[in-house]
Amino acid sequence: MVMNSTASSTCCDSQSPVDEYMDDWLFLPFTSVATSCHEDESRKDTEEGGKLKSKLVSVWNSVKYGWSFKQKSNLSKTAPVIMFGKSYQLTDQGENEAFHRSFATLVWLTYRRGFPQLTGCSLTTDSGWGCLLRTGQMLLARGLLLHLMPQGITCPVSHHMFNDDMDLREFRPEARPVSIQNSKDHPSAPFGIHQLVEFGKRFGKKAGDWYGPSIVAHILRKAAEASTDLSDLVIYVAQDCTIYMEDVKELCGRCLSGVSTSSIQPWKAIILLVPVRLGGQELNPAYIRCIKKLLKLKCCIGIIGGKPKHSLYFVGFQDEHLLYLDPHYCQPTVDTTKDNFPLESFHCKYPRKMLFSRMDPSCTIGFYAKGQNDFEMLRRVVDEAVSTSAETYPMFIFVEGHSRGEEEEEEESKRRTSNITYVQRKRDLQRTNTSNSMDEFVLL
Repeated sequence: MVMNSTASSTCCDSQSPVDEYMDDWLFLPFTSVATSCHEDESRKDTEEGGKLKSKLVSVWNSVKYGWSFKQKSNLSKTAPVIMFGKSYQLTDQGENEAFHRSFATLVWLTYRRGFPQLTGCSLTTDSGWGCLLRTGQMLLARGLLLHLMPQGITCPVSHHMFNDDMDLREFRPEARPVSIQNSKDHPSAPFGIHQLVEFGKRFGKKAGDWYGPSIVAHILRKAAEASTDLSDLVIYVAQDCTIYMEDVKELCGRCLSGVSTSSIQPWKAIILLVPVRLGGQELNPAYIRCIKKLLKLKCCIGIIGGKPKHSLYFVGFQDEHLLYLDPHYCQPTVDTTKDNFPLESFHCKYPRKMLFSRMDPSCTIGFYAKGQNDFEMLRRVVDEAVSTSAETYPMFIFVEGHSRGEEEEEEESKRRTSNITYVQRKRDLQRTNTSNSMDEFVLL
């Protein structure tokens, strides 16, 4: 995914079929792009060169990624598939079909091209640099779907929603278009690419930059705080692998000691995001068992992770392979303001899989709880799951009390630019270079 082109490519009126195909795979760099609006000769030359490079890179990516999205996954029939807390035995035809139907209804958010220009630059695509923002949107979409669906119903699916090739027919549960609308590629969308880029500026990021899993978690939190459409949902981001219970209670609206009982508000639903780092350059194998236990929980809404500089959205696993949705397919922007806008490009037919050992150690784990009782249950089952890694060091912990102030935490996020990180090993502290890693923050 590392690209060297320096400017976005635009479609001309006399576009050839080959050019049109190439544009389906337009990829841009994750490095910073020029933001000046002045058109001098130097910039024109740079843009022309960038267009040519983008075309060539597009051909390569069409070969590298294009075929894989159209291929069926080679899943084992001997081991169960775990996805969002549910187990599927693929040897059973009914469960096999149920798994593929459930996967095909997950919201798949990918690179897009042709959306309104991002503020402060000429970009109309996030191709090549926005994959972590897209995986963050997918995790959030899963949380929104659980939040907006009636209690006890997560995703009603039926064989009538699909044709023989697993293509979606007219599948439109109310919550699904809403979750897509909230992430549409328009400045008005509370969790759209435009808003996320704007909030990223508070953490020293801009369009065209690389976003890490920790930064994306805080960007989603800021976007939720600014949203007026989801007053009954909050996002909490763990600090230094620690979830502070008093902060959670205060955020969810529970009355604290010393405050009048008349001020008690209904407990809000919560999306809990936990940025962690599970090794130095590579994933520490001691944490694999713990990751599996977390993915078996119904309250887990997935993991923003991937390979170095290549973000993926992990939704489950089978044996020693993670199952994921990949955002690296660039598609045209869809006008979601139209009635019955097409949903096909927001769903992926077949899951991809990747060995746990290839997973980048930097990731953000997501959980959802609809009410106070659900959150208490979440704490119990998650505590039990993370205790699996206690022989090395807990992946993260719940503690009573309050954390540091928000302003201090934001400053901390901005300062995390060193390539040197200290990793707590079983016996000693080891100094590790993480210059090739996905994110830069203090780890266990």
